[in-house]
Amino acid sequence: MVYHPRMAEFDDKLKRIFDDIDDYLEDNYGMLYGLHPARLERGKASNKSHDGLFNVGASYTAGFGSVYGKGYAIEIRMVTLETIDPEHIQEIEDDVKNLLQKKLEEAFPGRKLYVDFDKHVLKIHGDLSLGAV
Repeated sequence: MVYHPRMAEFDDKLKRIFDDIDDYLEDNYGMLYGLHPARLERGKASNKSHDGLFNVGASYTAGFGSVYGKGYAIEIRMVTLETIDPEHIQEIEDDVKNLLQKKLEEAFPGRKLYVDFDKHVLKIHGDLSLGAV
């Protein structure tokens, strides 16, 4: 599959941002719940999305039925068998929203990218253009 060079650059930056957010969540919330027995301990996999309590990522969405249109829907997974306290979920989502907004501004200066709740899902929206090659 052929990718636009700026798309690859955007994806790489986004992956680094999510890795930083994963570290923040592990440091601040990783002790609240037991790790799923089939999940590797933090730092044991080559990819942060495959170990520890958290997996944070995004999937592109065309935005049908969305308040903001196209963008990236954010997924925050806690890989545990325990019931997660709704207050913890809200606190974690708020932290991710604030951190993600700050890190997007740092990684993409001058670009109008926003992080908001689109109904019940966090979403990156705004200037997703790639520009010319």
